[in-house]
Amino acid sequence: MEHYLVISALGADRTGLVEELARTATENRCNIEDSRMIVMGAEFALVMMVRGTWDAIAKLESQLPALARRLDLNLIHKRTQPRPVQNESLPYNVHVVALDNPGIVHEIANFFARQDINIEAMETSTYAAPHTGSPMFALNMILNIPGRVHLATLRESFMLFCDDRNLDAYIEPLKA
Repeated sequence: MEHYLVISALGADRTGLVEELARTATENRCNIEDSRMIVMGAEFALVMMVRGTWDAIAKLESQLPALARRLDLNLIHKRTQPRPVQNESLPYNVHVVALDNPGIVHEIANFFARQDINIEAMETSTYAAPHTGSPMFALNMILNIPGRVHLATLRESFMLFCDDRNLDAYIEPLKA
């Protein structure tokens, strides 16, 4: 039987961190099933889920404190289960661009939470607009929309929501 472990790493960015973490997983006979890594400011951040036998996961868990000290990373880990297949939902992509102002992420997340729609992944960034230098905001998210949701009504409600807040947005089926 396969076991799963989610590992979160945070620390000062430098070359070789991904290699060290991946090597440690491999040396312990664990496979990296899913991962996300980014550098924000001067900080390295990674979340990964590994799969292995119970003894491989246990051995990896036992090595994480020493690895954290050696690499000067904050490491958090937690056992998990594979995500159940989402047969009754449709994956959709949402993209939003607007002038940056506080609260945009909260308002968008609240809109979908009120509809009982789960956000599966989200990425945001800010940048300076070409020519004007105005602070801009961009958001990309993947949603799992339950099959019971009327898509045309959801799309219309979301577009009205965005128009009221001067957000340039679209919502479309996720392209594989």
